[in-house]
Amino acid sequence: MKTVSFQLFSDEYFMNEALKEAHKASEKDEVPVGAVIVCERRIIARTHNLTETLNDVTAHAEMQAFTSASDFLGGKYLNECTLYVTLEPCIMCAGASFWTQIGKIIYGAKDDKRGYTLINQPLLHPKTSVVSGILEDECKRLLKSFFIRKRNK
Repeated sequence: MKTVSFQLFSDEYFMNEALKEAHKASEKDEVPVGAVIVCERRIIARTHNLTETLNDVTAHAEMQAFTSASDFLGGKYLNECTLYVTLEPCIMCAGASFWTQIGKIIYGAKDDKRGYTLINQPLLHPKTSVVSGILEDECKRLLKSFFIRKRNK
């Protein structure tokens, strides 16, 4: 019988999966933000920004992930789940995370312009825990190179 090491299911592993989604977004000329939602060490939602594709300013990676995970689970609450996202959620996505009651948010790069931590009010559900800085350099590098490409077009 083959055993699976739980080291495989580390925060870095799942953030790498979110980074794969961010690369897909970049290939579509979307802002390269990717997200996965994990429940019981299993990815139940895998998404990326689709604001340009869907012509919808609310189609952020996190919003797509919340919808997909809720559909998968058959309910709107994600309190047993973890969101891995390559960029700190904006205020809109933080607010949506409150309503999902997501158990944990883990993000890579801080968003100094639009991140929810810029607001001095609690935006997340009180039971949501947060970890930041997982694969931060990789997440920042992808975003930086995307915007440099955009400016040079």
